[in-house]
Amino acid sequence: MNRMKDLPPMHLLRSEQMILVQLIIPVESAHDTVTYLAHLGLLQFKDLNSGKSAFQRTYANQVKRCGEMARKLRYFKDQTTKAGIQLAARPTTDKDFDLEELEVKFSEFEAELREIEVNSEKLNRRYNELTEFQTVLHKAGRFFNSHQSEANGRSRFVEDSDGEGAVLLEQEMQTDPAKQGRLGYITGLVAKSKSAAFERILFRATRGNLLFKQDVISGHVTDSTTGEKAVFVIFFSGDRAQSKISKICEAFGASRYPFPEDVSMQRQMLGEVAERLTELRTTLDAGNLHRDAVLKTIAYQLEFWISLVQREKAVYHTLNMLSIDITRKCLVAEAWCPLSASNQIQEALQRAAFDSNSQVGAVFHELQSKDLPPTYFKTNKFSGAFQDIVDAYGVGRYQEANPAVFTIITFPFLFAVMFGDWAHGIALLMASLYLILREKRLGSKKLGDIMEMAFGGRYIILLMSIFSIYTGFVYNEFFSVPFSLFGSSAYKCRELSCSDATTTGLLKSPSYTYPFGVDPVWHGSRSELPFLNSLKMKMSIVLGVIHMMLGIGLSYFNAKFFNNPLDIWYQFVPQVLFLGAMFGYLSLLIIIKWCSGSQADLYHVMIYMFLSPTADLGENSLFWGQRGIQVMLVLIAVVSVPWMLFPKPFILRKRHLEKLQGRAYGILGGTDLDSIDLDQEHEHDEEQLEEFEFGEIFVHQMIHTIEFVLGAVSNTASYLRLWALSLAHAQLSSVFYERVLLLAWSYQSIIIRLIGCLVFASATIGVLLVMETLSAFLHALRLHWVEFQNKFYQGDGYKFSPFSFSALNSDDDL
Repeated sequence: MNRMKDLPPMHLLRSEQMILVQLIIPVESAHDTVTYLAHLGLLQFKDLNSGKSAFQRTYANQVKRCGEMARKLRYFKDQTTKAGIQLAARPTTDKDFDLEELEVKFSEFEAELREIEVNSEKLNRRYNELTEFQTVLHKAGRFFNSHQSEANGRSRFVEDSDGEGAVLLEQEMQTDPAKQGRLGYITGLVAKSKSAAFERILFRATRGNLLFKQDVISGHVTDSTTGEKAVFVIFFSGDRAQSKISKICEAFGASRYPFPEDVSMQRQMLGEVAERLTELRTTLDAGNLHRDAVLKTIAYQLEFWISLVQREKAVYHTLNMLSIDITRKCLVAEAWCPLSASNQIQEALQRAAFDSNSQVGAVFHELQSKDLPPTYFKTNKFSGAFQDIVDAYGVGRYQEANPAVFTIITFPFLFAVMFGDWAHGIALLMASLYLILREKRLGSKKLGDIMEMAFGGRYIILLMSIFSIYTGFVYNEFFSVPFSLFGSSAYKCRELSCSDATTTGLLKSPSYTYPFGVDPVWHGSRSELPFLNSLKMKMSIVLGVIHMMLGIGLSYFNAKFFNNPLDIWYQFVPQVLFLGAMFGYLSLLIIIKWCSGSQADLYHVMIYMFLSPTADLGENSLFWGQRGIQVMLVLIAVVSVPWMLFPKPFILRKRHLEKLQGRAYGILGGTDLDSIDLDQEHEHDEEQLEEFEFGEIFVHQMIHTIEFVLGAVSNTASYLRLWALSLAHAQLSSVFYERVLLLAWSYQSIIIRLIGCLVFASATIGVLLVMETLSAFLHALRLHWVEFQNKFYQGDGYKFSPFSFSALNSDDDL
């Protein structure tokens, strides 16, 4: 740790140098000190009370009070949202405040709003009841007027199932005149959805001895739980029928209201109900105005209060992570911080002590620790997106080489190799520029998941589009159409047309070569596909070997940085030799073949290089002395495998035994007190020595060796996806252009041409600019995570997460 502390800052290549510091803070200034440090946002506190529950910690009561205040603020926010009141965009200030006064104010506001809510519910319930009663008086009055002659007769009625009329049931038995009387009736409302079942149960319970009339109310009388309601009037005869009907009404939740037969009484009741409704409406409006006034007062400061309570709760949570020293009346904190920020932290401690009028300032000093520090990179909006790609695989170990530095270039370039078409690149460039130029406006809006991902990776898309334009020029493809942008073709057609000619049917200019990219004459010829297949496949192998060699090279810098010569001599060197002897040599043969124009079969060369190293190459020979070099490369590849496997575990075992012997000799010759001090000094070292297991180390090294040897083949083959996706992209683009756009353009109808352009644009955007972009992105991601990063990147660290108020802006923390 001391050696690393003296090193210059590594910036993005290596994580910031971190130190573990101890803070001794007086109790009276602890709150202000942690608040200042939260504004600074450069300390990641360690939990020194991990053995205690949340209720056993020092500031558990304050956290509980902040939680209760947060609950009240959520209630205030819900009420303002329901009332349609906009929150005031008041900036957060750092003025002093009393937590108890704020707590009392919240309680008063809550009690007032609760009281308003309860009274409003009562008044609304009473208002709805009176409205229903008024409706019943109107509807039932019409029933009575239309059926008064029938209701006063001696007959019993039952409405048929369709509700279109009544069936008169004659009295079949003589009734004692003394027992004859008028029919009874019940009026009320029932939910419309239950009215059919309600009528059916009534009919069965009274055996049809009733008259049931109903009318659905439209609009102004509804219920939040039952929906629309219907007014009903039931005519019946007898006390038993009345009892049954009353119980059925209760079971169905029907509201029953009194209804006088006298017309004058009906008018009087209608007048009283209307007058009462007017009074209630006035009272409800006054209550709503008072509620809105209270909510507007709250809304003006609500955002400020939410931020304030969030911060207070976070401060007390952090204080609960500190251990308390009762004798010295201070709190002890341990935290990780960047070495470069130590001066800023000490200045913040001094300001906190001054503002809190503390007589004793906080003590800041560094601790020595063998714990692995967190990983911290200073990133901006450009480099942060690429760092997120790396961190999605795994957060880097402390100060190991950061792949994000190289990913900034290699990721969009490998994407472009698969996506190469400068027309599609221009479309991506326009989309990325739109996101970048409007980033302030878009950053303040709430976007969908897909748009949020695209906005976060806008600079990645920018570089991908630029590289796609470059590779599009290399492939000479604009919607699969070639252009002679850099001069005329180097080939001339003979008597055959160029589309029917092979390479032998074209005349190559001996003194002229197409300056940049693929010659446009290849497009449309019968040799186009074999030529591009060969070109892109060989190019994929060369790029893959370079990419993997870069990863192995970074493993050397990691080993050198951490002063680990074993990894240099017994991992880096044999890995470079093995990969170079096999696929590095293949890449060299590809370049020689391109430069010389040889017709050598590289498949034959590589296969018989291992099967028959001493055989004559014949026409597959590319340079003088090739056979001898191949024999030497095979021997190097064979020797590299045991070189990776055996030396490192045995050297580690030898070192372990030497340390054990040194410990034994060191204890001899000393006094008892010296041996006790020595034991205490090397207690941690003994624990590490006891953990050494030769079998485990050897198995781990064997797995690593096998993985690299097999991976050298599989990873190289994996880079052939560059060729496959590039070819698929070009063929899809060609199909859409020739089979859609040109086909539609061959017709003279403007409508067909417009439809063809629309289909071509939709296919290009949906398939080539969306699906193919996502496909190439994922394949480039895999090449970096698996083929590149596994050569040097451990990815088993943890991210630096400082305590900062800037991370408390979401409502989830309330």
